[in-house]
Amino acid sequence: MGFSYRKSVGVGPFRLNFSKSGIGVSAGVPGFRVTQSSRGRTYTTFNVPGSGLSYRTPSSKPTAQGCVVPLVAFLGLAAGGLWLATSA
Repeated sequence: MGFSYRKSVGVGPFRLNFSKSGIGVSAGVPGFRVTQSSRGRTYTTFNVPGSGLSYRTPSSKPTAQGCVVPLVAFLGLAAGGLWLATSA
């Protein structure tokens, strides 16, 4: 395994990502983030905060199209959990 370095600094909804290959930037809110890597690649990421679960897709435009299916699945699971909690 080779040498690696990664550090990020957050400023509000923006994050600067420092790595061995350069500096990238990302912006978003908890659960959704759009990233421009140091190599020029763009990614959209959907995650469930605090769970460690995430879904990342490469994107040529910063849109959430690749994240629609996981978002719908998460909302369905959340609604089901809420329904079970209120019916018990």
